[in-house]
Amino acid sequence: MRHETLEHRFVRNVPRELDPGVLYISMDYATAVHSCCCGCGDRVVTPFTPTDWRMTFDGESISLHPSVGNWNQKCRSHYVIRGSRVLEAGAWSASQVEAERRRDKRAKAEHYSQLRDAEPSVDSLAEGGASSPTTRAKAGLSPSIWSRFKIWLSS
Repeated sequence: MRHETLEHRFVRNVPRELDPGVLYISMDYATAVHSCCCGCGDRVVTPFTPTDWRMTFDGESISLHPSVGNWNQKCRSHYVIRGSRVLEAGAWSASQVEAERRRDKRAKAEHYSQLRDAEPSVDSLAEGGASSPTTRAKAGLSPSIWSRFKIWLSS
Protein backbone atom coordinates (compact mmCIF):
# COMPACT_ATOMS: atom_id res chain seq x y z
CA MET A 1 0.00 0.00 0.00
CA ARG A 2 1.26 3.41 -0.91
CA HIS A 3 -0.78 5.09 1.84
CA GLU A 4 -0.48 3.53 5.26
CA THR A 5 -2.61 6.16 7.00
CA LEU A 6 -5.46 8.39 5.91
CA GLU A 7 -6.20 11.89 7.09
CA HIS A 8 -9.96 12.41 7.40
CA ARG A 9 -11.88 15.51 6.38
CA PHE A 10 -15.55 16.01 7.09
CA VAL A 11 -17.06 17.85 4.12
CA ARG A 12 -20.50 18.56 2.75
CA ASN A 13 -19.47 17.94 -0.86
CA VAL A 14 -16.49 15.88 -1.96
CA PRO A 15 -14.11 17.83 -4.21
CA ARG A 16 -13.69 16.78 -7.84
CA GLU A 17 -9.92 16.48 -7.37
CA LEU A 18 -9.01 14.22 -4.45
CA ASP A 19 -5.88 14.71 -2.38
CA PRO A 20 -4.10 11.35 -2.05
CA GLY A 21 -4.09 10.04 1.50
CA VAL A 22 -7.30 11.87 2.46
CA LEU A 23 -10.61 10.23 3.33
CA TYR A 24 -13.41 12.71 2.59
CA ILE A 25 -16.53 12.06 4.65
CA SER A 26 -19.88 13.61 3.79
CA MET A 27 -22.40 12.95 6.53
CA ASP A 28 -24.99 14.90 4.52
CA TYR A 29 -24.71 12.28 1.78
CA ALA A 30 -23.73 9.34 4.03
CA THR A 31 -20.65 8.60 1.94
CA ALA A 32 -16.86 8.51 2.17
CA VAL A 33 -14.63 9.00 -0.86
CA HIS A 34 -10.87 8.63 -1.23
CA SER A 35 -8.17 8.06 -3.79
CA CYS A 36 -7.25 4.36 -3.84
CA CYS A 37 -4.69 3.61 -1.15
CA CYS A 38 -2.51 1.57 -3.53
CA GLY A 39 -1.57 4.83 -5.26
CA CYS A 40 -3.28 4.12 -8.61
CA GLY A 41 -5.38 7.27 -8.16
CA ASP A 42 -8.77 5.67 -8.82
CA ARG A 43 -11.70 7.21 -6.93
CA VAL A 44 -13.13 4.88 -4.28
CA VAL A 45 -16.68 5.58 -3.06
CA THR A 46 -17.97 3.86 0.07
CA PRO A 47 -21.64 4.69 0.78
CA PHE A 48 -22.90 4.27 4.34
CA THR A 49 -26.01 2.11 4.18
CA PRO A 50 -27.32 -0.86 6.14
CA THR A 51 -25.98 -3.14 3.36
CA ASP A 52 -22.76 -1.33 2.39
CA TRP A 53 -20.19 0.33 4.68
CA ARG A 54 -20.31 1.58 8.24
CA MET A 55 -18.08 4.39 9.43
CA THR A 56 -16.88 4.84 12.99
CA PHE A 57 -15.35 8.07 14.26
CA ASP A 58 -13.85 7.91 17.74
CA GLY A 59 -13.05 11.61 17.96
CA GLU A 60 -9.56 11.14 16.54
CA SER A 61 -9.64 8.48 13.86
CA ILE A 62 -11.91 6.86 11.30
CA SER A 63 -12.66 3.20 10.65
CA LEU A 64 -14.66 1.68 7.79
CA HIS A 65 -16.27 -1.72 7.89
CA PRO A 66 -16.14 -3.99 5.94
CA SER A 67 -12.92 -3.94 3.96
CA VAL A 68 -12.49 -2.01 0.71
CA GLY A 69 -12.15 -4.38 -2.23
CA ASN A 70 -11.51 -2.63 -5.55
CA TRP A 71 -12.48 -5.61 -7.69
CA ASN A 72 -13.64 -3.51 -10.66
CA GLN A 73 -10.42 -1.53 -10.87
CA LYS A 74 -7.16 -2.52 -12.53
CA CYS A 75 -5.26 -2.53 -9.23
CA ARG A 76 -7.74 -4.95 -7.54
CA SER A 77 -6.42 -3.67 -4.20
CA HIS A 78 -8.01 -4.85 -0.98
CA TYR A 79 -7.55 -3.16 2.38
CA VAL A 80 -9.10 -2.32 5.72
CA ILE A 81 -9.29 1.20 7.15
CA ARG A 82 -9.07 0.93 10.93
CA GLY A 83 -8.17 3.80 13.22
CA SER A 84 -7.21 5.88 10.13
CA ARG A 85 -4.58 3.24 9.31
CA VAL A 86 -4.66 1.33 6.03
CA LEU A 87 -4.11 -2.38 6.55
CA GLU A 88 -3.44 -4.39 3.42
CA ALA A 89 -5.73 -7.39 3.09
CA GLY A 90 -5.00 -10.35 0.88
CA ALA A 91 -6.08 -10.56 -2.73
CA TRP A 92 -9.31 -12.43 -3.41
CA SER A 93 -9.82 -15.06 -6.05
CA ALA A 94 -12.48 -14.62 -8.72
CA SER A 95 -14.69 -17.14 -6.89
CA GLN A 96 -14.38 -15.20 -3.60
CA VAL A 97 -15.29 -11.94 -5.34
CA GLU A 98 -18.27 -13.58 -7.04
CA ALA A 99 -19.45 -15.11 -3.74
CA GLU A 100 -19.27 -11.68 -2.08
CA ARG A 101 -21.22 -10.09 -4.95
CA ARG A 102 -23.95 -12.73 -4.52
CA ARG A 103 -24.03 -12.19 -0.75
CA ASP A 104 -24.24 -8.42 -1.25
CA LYS A 105 -27.03 -8.76 -3.80
CA ARG A 106 -29.01 -11.02 -1.42
CA ALA A 107 -28.48 -8.62 1.50
CA LYS A 108 -29.70 -5.66 -0.56
CA ALA A 109 -32.72 -7.57 -1.88
CA GLU A 110 -33.69 -8.65 1.63
CA HIS A 111 -33.17 -5.21 3.18
CA TYR A 112 -35.00 -3.26 0.49
CA SER A 113 -37.85 -5.77 0.25
CA GLN A 114 -38.41 -5.25 3.98
CA LEU A 115 -38.50 -1.48 3.42
CA ARG A 116 -40.84 -1.89 0.46
CA ASP A 117 -43.16 -4.06 2.56
CA ALA A 118 -43.16 -1.41 5.28
CA GLU A 119 -43.99 1.50 2.91
CA PRO A 120 -47.51 2.89 3.00
CA SER A 121 -49.97 1.46 0.52
CA VAL A 122 -51.41 3.41 -2.41
CA ASP A 123 -54.58 3.87 -0.34
CA SER A 124 -52.68 5.41 2.57
CA LEU A 125 -50.82 7.70 0.14
CA ALA A 126 -54.16 8.93 -1.17
CA GLU A 127 -55.06 9.67 2.45
CA GLY A 128 -51.91 11.80 2.90
CA GLY A 129 -49.10 9.25 3.49
CA ALA A 130 -45.59 10.70 3.55
CA SER A 131 -43.49 8.82 1.00
CA SER A 132 -42.98 11.31 -1.85
CA PRO A 133 -40.26 13.92 -1.31
CA THR A 134 -42.88 16.68 -1.14
CA THR A 135 -45.13 14.90 1.35
CA ARG A 136 -42.09 13.77 3.35
CA ALA A 137 -40.95 17.40 3.62
CA LYS A 138 -44.44 18.58 4.63
CA ALA A 139 -44.49 15.86 7.29
CA GLY A 140 -41.13 17.09 8.62
CA LEU A 141 -39.24 13.98 7.43
CA SER A 142 -35.80 14.23 5.86
CA PRO A 143 -35.18 13.03 2.29
CA SER A 144 -34.15 9.41 1.91
CA ILE A 145 -30.47 8.50 1.70
CA TRP A 146 -30.82 7.70 -2.01
CA SER A 147 -32.48 11.07 -2.71
CA ARG A 148 -29.61 12.84 -0.92
CA PHE A 149 -27.04 10.67 -2.77
CA LYS A 150 -28.61 11.56 -6.17
CA ILE A 151 -28.53 15.27 -5.30
CA TRP A 152 -24.89 14.96 -4.20
CA LEU A 153 -23.89 13.16 -7.42
CA SER A 154 -25.50 15.86 -9.54
CA SER A 155 -23.82 18.75 -7.66
